Amino acid sequence: MAEPLIRGFFDEGTNTVTYLLGDPATREAAIIDPVLDFDHRTGNATTKSADVVLDAAARDGWRIARILETHVHADHLSGAPYVKQKTGAPVGIGARVREVQRIFRPVFNLTDVSGDGSEFDELYDDGAVLGVGRMRVRVMHTPGHTPACATYIVDVGNEPFAAFVGDTLFMPDFGTARADFPGGDAAVLYRSIRKILALPGATRLFMCHDYKAPGREGFAWETSVAEERAANVHVKDGVGEDEFVAMRRARDAKLAAPLLLLPSIQVNVRAGKLPAAESNGVRYLKIPVSLATG
Repeated sequence: MAEPLIRGFFDEGTNTVTYLLGDPATREAAIIDPVLDFDHRTGNATTKSADVVLDAAARDGWRIARILETHVHADHLSGAPYVKQKTGAPVGIGARVREVQRIFRPVFNLTDVSGDGSEFDELYDDGAVLGVGRMRVRVMHTPGHTPACATYIVDVGNEPFAAFVGDTLFMPDFGTARADFPGGDAAVLYRSIRKILALPGATRLFMCHDYKAPGREGFAWETSVAEERAANVHVKDGVGEDEFVAMRRARDAKLAAPLLLLPSIQVNVRAGKLPAAESNGVRYLKIPVSLATG
């Protein structure tokens, strides 16, 4: 079997990487973590980032068969509904998205969110096997950053070839994902990372984000299991669970909320769909407001 095509498209506005994953034998492909461009200052949304990926796929003759989300993103709005509209491909995510919906439905009073994941076309259990052309894509639940995080592992023959890890891991010089969102857990995150790092050392790992660690000149989003085990600044070999949890909790306590947290969560639990238009024809996102006493 020929090696799969993997092409990353970096959106510098949200530091997010969208991937085109293709089977050369059938020209069938998946798009992983598409972005909807959103200006929080004006409320304007555009499809520029998604169109770049779709145009590249069309130009090279790829047919989009699946849209895969690694998790409910808190830092960008998903472009999945737009990609589905253009391609007809189903949108899939880890089955534990139900838990994320139930956590955030009361936060935003989202009466139109099911809590059963039915906003998505496909929900993947741990160990599920997906087909993209002749490629075998395995789903491994890797919670900790959120309950619904999933890693997509692409096999070539009987060996793992590549894994799309979402926000669970970053490049070795940047470390690991935060675990302080509702439903997050640093100990669970550590165990999920060790599952990823138990893959063969040559397995290529593809990040969902890069923030250009201090001292590094360019953005990067591909590494390997061996490189992470040798050099990840948070979780390389020899770092135990207790040490990692203490580090992660101390670090998370100092982190600001992502810029697009509030709009992203309430859109992405709906599989990227915007709220229904109100009587004036306008769609609105909610901002929960807490007033400090005294």
